[in-house]
Amino acid sequence: MKSHARVVLVAAWIVALPATLLAQDTSPGKEKPLAFRTAIELALKNSATTGLSQADLQRARALVSQTKNAFLPQMVLGSGLGGSYGFPLSLEGAAPSVFNVNFQGDLINLAQRNFIKAARSDVDVTKAQNADRRNDVIMETAMDYVQLDLLDSSLTIQKEQQQAAQRFQDIVAQRIQAGLDSEVEGTRAKLASARTRLDIAQTQAAADQLRLRLSQLTGLPVAAIQTSTETIPEMPAVPQDQDLPAEALKNNPVVRMADAAAQAKEFRARGERKQLYPAIDFVGQYAVLARFNNYDEFFQKFQRHNVTAGIAIRFPFFNPVQRAAADAAQADAAKSRKEAQSVKEQVSTETLKLQRSVEQLAAAREVAQLEHQLAQSDIESTHARIESGGASIKDEENARVAEHQRYTAYLNSSFELDRAQIQLMRQIGQLEAWALGPPKR
Repeated sequence: MKSHARVVLVAAWIVALPATLLAQDTSPGKEKPLAFRTAIELALKNSATTGLSQADLQRARALVSQTKNAFLPQMVLGSGLGGSYGFPLSLEGAAPSVFNVNFQGDLINLAQRNFIKAARSDVDVTKAQNADRRNDVIMETAMDYVQLDLLDSSLTIQKEQQQAAQRFQDIVAQRIQAGLDSEVEGTRAKLASARTRLDIAQTQAAADQLRLRLSQLTGLPVAAIQTSTETIPEMPAVPQDQDLPAEALKNNPVVRMADAAAQAKEFRARGERKQLYPAIDFVGQYAVLARFNNYDEFFQKFQRHNVTAGIAIRFPFFNPVQRAAADAAQADAAKSRKEAQSVKEQVSTETLKLQRSVEQLAAAREVAQLEHQLAQSDIESTHARIESGGASIKDEENARVAEHQRYTAYLNSSFELDRAQIQLMRQIGQLEAWALGPPKR
């Protein structure tokens, strides 16, 4: 019984061996296509904006710490060493000393607390800005990938169209020699062939530029940029009755950035205003004095080690300069609030425009698809009429050229729809979830 099971396993291994070897074929002539998600991940990893985003966020967080640390004592070690003749005068506002320690920190400062809140809002601004930069990279990579995939498909069709145009030109030339067509028909056939060559050249140039750009974004060699249609995620449905502008206002990083910037300026305006409020600092000093500064001659008792600690209270009851600075900050905050409102209106308008354009472009793609289907039907009907003697090979070639043109128009309308949907997903904050979602199984 055990030997029979062993024989079955060996037989199964022999049967599966060709498929395994085929799956492991890594011949240099076969380039593995670049998956859509892999392209996005490589672009995010290699993009220069990623390093800029990290540096900006680190800087914003450091500014928060800098602002908060004003409430910690700032300690300075030093010396006011110097000789004295007569009464010991001060050196830089302190008594001459061999060694001294000065420390000072905010104890009660309402203005500084608002400046801390402003710095934290700046961190939110930086995070939103980084999210918008990330969306820039994702959208550019996704659109270039989708467009390159469609151009490659279009290029295949255009090459077939070129062959059909060349056959058509040969047929017309034969008919001209037979006296069935005029030279004008020959010129028309040459024009159709020339237009096809022009279309191929333009499509090839556009595809080469996109392939180079994807190479720059992903860090891969140009030869490795081969798209795979199956890896492109399916575009989500766009319901026309859903309030997508409201969703964009909640999820769009540009809106969050504008709101956070307005809030930061509002906190700074409050901080500038509260600079006119009383403030209390904790201050202190330790000094080691020397006799050669004549302290024992002008004071009843000399003490080598001395400590002074306490609080410094400030009442800025008259400060017109600071009051004007507070008024300017308040005006700047009001301007920032208006700018944030303008950004929201612009995002809402663009989102609604994209939402409606998706419906129009979907209808246009359906029209192009139906026209292509009709063009295919014309080829079949023309072929049937040729068999019955009601049409010529020239008519069939005309029908094939028209069918190829309809298919190219269908691909173009598909890309316009995909581009609008990608832009819409960015507006409503769903672009990254779509591009980097779970891979297809």
